[in-house]
Amino acid sequence: MAQILRLILESARPRQWLKNFALFAALVFSGQLFYSESLSRVILAFFIFSLLTSSVYLFNDVVDLPMDRRHPFKKHRPIPSGKLPLPLALFVAVSGFFLSLSLAREISFFFFLSALSYLIIHIVYTLWMKHVPILDLLAIATGFIIRVYAGALVINVHMNVWFLLTVVSLSLFLAVGKRQSERTLLVGQGEELSKHRMTLVGYSPRLLDVYTSMFANATWITYALFTFLQPQPIFTRPLVVGILAELPHTFVTQKWLMVSVPIVVYGVMRYLQLIYEKNEGESPDTVLLSDKPLLAAVVLWGITVITIVYGIG
Repeated sequence: MAQILRLILESARPRQWLKNFALFAALVFSGQLFYSESLSRVILAFFIFSLLTSSVYLFNDVVDLPMDRRHPFKKHRPIPSGKLPLPLALFVAVSGFFLSLSLAREISFFFFLSALSYLIIHIVYTLWMKHVPILDLLAIATGFIIRVYAGALVINVHMNVWFLLTVVSLSLFLAVGKRQSERTLLVGQGEELSKHRMTLVGYSPRLLDVYTSMFANATWITYALFTFLQPQPIFTRPLVVGILAELPHTFVTQKWLMVSVPIVVYGVMRYLQLIYEKNEGESPDTVLLSDKPLLAAVVLWGITVITIVYGIG
């Protein structure tokens, strides 16, 4: 029994829950991070979405079983390897769908709609869109947008459109990097691309280079515009009282979030280095957790943003 639970958890890919931290974006930038009621609602929404996304991964592995068995790396996963029985995996996935949606409905109707939208889009993605070039990337980006909106719906706040554009650009950047690295790995193993992912045939190395450059630039530019246009939350109370009063007028500004832009630029440049020099973009969550410079940049960015939004407002 313990072995089966371990295999189910492995197939659920808990490392992918990192993506669900996008639900906290609205909470942080609205100034409600330290409001216990808002924080508890978003934390609950995070776990509900994690259950939903894990169920989607299980369903995806069931559908992709024939291709995954031929993949040099995915064939070792519990379902393709035969360690986790196919009927059990499908049962757990469907049960996860219904449980996560019922829990989402308990939070709010609109959060339920966002969860349902995510589920429908990713079922369609698994069955069709993942095999269509460009649409597969757009579906991934849509999933991130839904996460951000879901977090905003839980606490009923507005999200800045420039931040949403940043999320779209970043998700497309990561998705293209994933395709770039996956293509390189399969070619390096002497594998035929069409046997593993049909969309890889539709992406030439030159086209992926163009996409990577386009979305890398879009990510930091839209974020820079967001930091310049984002107003200071009216709900926050400065943790550092009077700090602005002690500064010269040269430094007195409401645009302190722009201090975090260089960190984002570094993060984008580091990820590009990992894609092109080390070929490590095939799994963004693994890269984030294993690459110390990139992880340090993400942590520094988080500390900087929270300090600025809640410390010198």
